[in-house]
Amino acid sequence: MKNFSTKTRKEIISYFLVILGSALFAIGDVMFVNPYHLAPGGTYGLSNVLNTVWPWRISYYAICMDIPLLLIGTWILGPRFGFKTILSTILIFLFTWVLESVWGYAPVVFAGEIVSTEPAELNHWMEIPQGGGWFMPDFVVNTLLAGIIYGLAIGLIFRGGATSGGSDIISMIIHKYTKVSLGTLVMIVDGCITLSTLIAFKQVRLPVYSVLIIAIEGYLIDLIVDGLRTDKTVFIVTERQEAVREFIINELHRGGTTILGQGLYKGQERHMIYCNLSRADFVKLKSNLRLLDPDAFVNVINSSEVMGRGFRALPNQ
Repeated sequence: MKNFSTKTRKEIISYFLVILGSALFAIGDVMFVNPYHLAPGGTYGLSNVLNTVWPWRISYYAICMDIPLLLIGTWILGPRFGFKTILSTILIFLFTWVLESVWGYAPVVFAGEIVSTEPAELNHWMEIPQGGGWFMPDFVVNTLLAGIIYGLAIGLIFRGGATSGGSDIISMIIHKYTKVSLGTLVMIVDGCITLSTLIAFKQVRLPVYSVLIIAIEGYLIDLIVDGLRTDKTVFIVTERQEAVREFIINELHRGGTTILGQGLYKGQERHMIYCNLSRADFVKLKSNLRLLDPDAFVNVINSSEVMGRGFRALPNQ
């Protein structure tokens, strides 16, 4: 009964994260990205460009692309898109539609008040998409906030167990037939969407700021999914295995695994200790290792996630 209630609570939290992330994504797109004519990848990035060039709601453009992509992706790639991904797609569409209806496309961030003036006097002012006045843009602050909101949104959606879908499906399909790495294909597809702002609006700064949003977004997604904690995976080749072992067990209160190997150069038998440490424990080990074995060879790897006793608990499902 206890396990059932824990599982139910986790499931409720996961759905809440998907809903919250979807709402934040819509806010970031309608209030921050679209008014500045930016397109940080994805179907909504392309929808922003189309919305400005041929005025129609962002939500309509996006859902007209997302649904066929999900259907085609399921047909070609198999049923890998779960219910939460479909739910997230629908929720982002609904939240975006509501914001378009209630808020419009006015910017939240701008350096000057929205004014009415003659076109000849506008100079560096930008027009709010589909009418409503003019504003002096503040690209730096707007890009920073857009990246943060996008990163939080997609990070929460990922934590909730959903995926982004959208233009990523195109990359997955191409990957299936070309064997080009998925990461490369995602960059190419999103890069083409980002460059569409240059073609549509003839401003170099637009794809540059769009790329900055993607960079900030990517960092925050990693932060939300993996957390701040970065553990260290340590491989120690030593001839004083017992001394190093005693220090790890008694001083650091950690476990590990001893691996028996053979040196390539002389073919001598070597002992290698494998263990995972927190940052604080690694600092202690590093400061004492010269005393334990000045000839030790150490390889250190950053581990974004270590699960098991003494670290993050293994998932229940």
